[in-house]
Amino acid sequence: MAKRSLNEPVATLWRLAWNEDWISCAVYHHGPGLEMRLESRSSVIMSEPFELRPRMLARMQALRSSLKRRGWQDLPD
Repeated sequence: MAKRSLNEPVATLWRLAWNEDWISCAVYHHGPGLEMRLESRSSVIMSEPFELRPRMLARMQALRSSLKRRGWQDLPD
């Protein structure tokens, strides 16, 4: 089994695209814990400690739904 790079996400929760831009919500290893990042092609928009809790996942799903209402589309895997 290949070892995962520290710069690669542990999991990608979702990816959306609009015109030529994309945004993703991914989870990374960060020190002893995990970090959730909202990223675009050029930058990290937001990062915060991540715990696998229903409130955190619901918040990220609400953000995804909000972006989709504004025209963002799911990116294929």
